[in-house]
Amino acid sequence: MTLLSKFAGAASGLALSCVAVAAQADVLFWSTQAKPVEEAQAMREQVLSGFADGVDYQPNDGGPWITRLNAELEAGTGTIGVLGALHGDYSAMDPENLVDLSDLGAAASSDTFNNLAMLGTDQMQYIPWMQASYIMAANKEALQYLPEGADIDALSYDELIAWAANVHEATGEAKFGFPAGPDGLKHRFFQGYLYPSYTDGVVRTFASDEAVVAWEKFAELWAHTNPASTNFSFMQEQLLSGDAWIVFDHTSRLAGAFNERPDDFVAFPAPAGPAGRGFMPVLAGVAIPKTAPDMDAAKALVSYMLQPETQLATLRATSFFPVVDVELPDDLPPSVQAAGAAIAKMSGAPDANPGLLPAGLGDKGGDFNRVFVDSFERIILGGQDIRTVLDDQKETLAAIMNETGAPCWAPDAPSDGACPVE
Repeated sequence: MTLLSKFAGAASGLALSCVAVAAQADVLFWSTQAKPVEEAQAMREQVLSGFADGVDYQPNDGGPWITRLNAELEAGTGTIGVLGALHGDYSAMDPENLVDLSDLGAAASSDTFNNLAMLGTDQMQYIPWMQASYIMAANKEALQYLPEGADIDALSYDELIAWAANVHEATGEAKFGFPAGPDGLKHRFFQGYLYPSYTDGVVRTFASDEAVVAWEKFAELWAHTNPASTNFSFMQEQLLSGDAWIVFDHTSRLAGAFNERPDDFVAFPAPAGPAGRGFMPVLAGVAIPKTAPDMDAAKALVSYMLQPETQLATLRATSFFPVVDVELPDDLPPSVQAAGAAIAKMSGAPDANPGLLPAGLGDKGGDFNRVFVDSFERIILGGQDIRTVLDDQKETLAAIMNETGAPCWAPDAPSDGACPVE
């Protein structure tokens, strides 16, 4: 080998080393969120480009995400600097594999979310990052029929029922709208709103006496619900047509109404029951695995993700809402402004009682949802005895939980092994 070739080889090796060092300088942000190409690109260009150090944002499906993470944890060394995932992803992990972020000085404005992020420990296992949810919306024509003294931002279920009854009586039409159609998200209402509000649980309390009361209350509300609701799936359509004046749905399924006629509608939090203001947050958080190669850079990135300007950039990039107090700019779409304010009030309410998305069910998630849909159809549409239906469906639910071994999720109390149906 000539001296020139040796020099070239050495230079090549040095160049490769420099590339490796440069690559290592970028914090690897390993995420299950913002996976679509457009969202991922927006994350890189609009959200993460302002971070002082480089960021390698890599979104993946849940399977590859956890496989690589587990491989690095088992090896005791890795390249992943920061994790981005849903609460359910973190709750399935061993907290020992996550770095305690309690002293970071970054947190959500919602104590409820911060408590969830502790994963049952006394440490911040992840930092809440962004959220989505389901909310209520109403035609402003309905506001004149609110019960005396009722606060639309702090309604109870009894007040919602009275409101719907007032509208029904005044107009001669049942104008509460519920997404009970084939593609409607009715099961999420029962799992994340009605059950937590009345039973402070979902699985453990499925057939409780409190659950009987919850179904009785929903039957009262159904008496003032547009009977065509069994064909409704996206409630923005019924708001715009006037077929419904008061509705419940996911923020994305209400957006069309607010964007088309922003001055005609108002968004507000879900109502509260005896056990609190049940709501279902789709909560994502950022965390640091104990194998992160550059702990200081990883912590800096986590802090950066919670800065108000970063939270707003994330909202524009992903349509997920901030978890910190920020003033939404006027140039955001009307639907984003309306829903964002309602979500902030709901998640920050003193009686907030989140009913999280089901976790650990694998391919049995559809069967789990079916239990609640079947209960609705038998009790509300079929008029069957509530206690009889719940005792019957309880057996089906217990079989699903035992087969999957899924532990309890909030608001149910934690369990060792499969969440019991008590």
